[in-house]
Amino acid sequence: MLGLTAIFAGLLGIAKVKLHVDEDPRIGQIEDVLPAANCGGCGFAGCADFAKAVVNRRVRCDGCPVGGSKVAQKIADIMGIKVIQVLPYRPVIYCGAKRNDKLGVVPYEGVESCVEANVIGVSQACVYGCLGFGDCVEVCEYDALQMVDDLPVVDYEKCTGCGACSKACPRNIIEQIPFKQERMLVVACSNKEPAKCVKQVCTVGCIGCKACSRIFADLFKVEDNLAWIMYDDYTGEEDFSKAIEKCPAKVMVYFGKPQPEYEKMLADEESNEKETIVS
Repeated sequence: MLGLTAIFAGLLGIAKVKLHVDEDPRIGQIEDVLPAANCGGCGFAGCADFAKAVVNRRVRCDGCPVGGSKVAQKIADIMGIKVIQVLPYRPVIYCGAKRNDKLGVVPYEGVESCVEANVIGVSQACVYGCLGFGDCVEVCEYDALQMVDDLPVVDYEKCTGCGACSKACPRNIIEQIPFKQERMLVVACSNKEPAKCVKQVCTVGCIGCKACSRIFADLFKVEDNLAWIMYDDYTGEEDFSKAIEKCPAKVMVYFGKPQPEYEKMLADEESNEKETIVS
């Protein structure tokens, strides 16, 4: 038995030497500069897998949404390559209908989850808008989201751009866009129905009138009765005041920091809660 033990130990020792694979030291160096959020926003299971993918040239240096441009530059320095300017991607909400803006709301007694309500499809008349149960808030690990007046509100000071909220939304109304300035204009609607149908379910829905595209033909596009902004051509220097003024539905909303519109919503919500408690 002792002889067999010695033989197996020797074989294991030889195998360890023969099969040993040297790990590229850059993998550990990249892991050290990553934020260690392991959020999956890069498309990999964790930061370690992302670091290996960068070294193996399977993903770009700027693939970490949480780290942003600073981390991308550090990774590029480790890899010995140049990195172009990296814009932070942050979530915006393609729905601006607050509680009183939604028409045809049906009493809902099921599980308070957007996923469940979306399957049943009876909580509100608009089949495109926010369901208001806060699945996106639940999955945010950075406390960067809260529900205000049945709409998610993003705290961009806390948001890392991990994309968890986008994945959690069953109606895909939360999307990551490149923030070319601190406040980005968004057409806060996802309804693709004709104008008559939109007006029956929402007071602030896009009616596809094309007023915005007539003013900014190179930035606004209207397809399937819905206007949207081409962010690849968005410079951040535009003056959208005329387009906002001409929009009959008032669906154009600025997202980002500072966001006075949402600050007022938060203040009103807190005031309502205090009045409820007192009464």
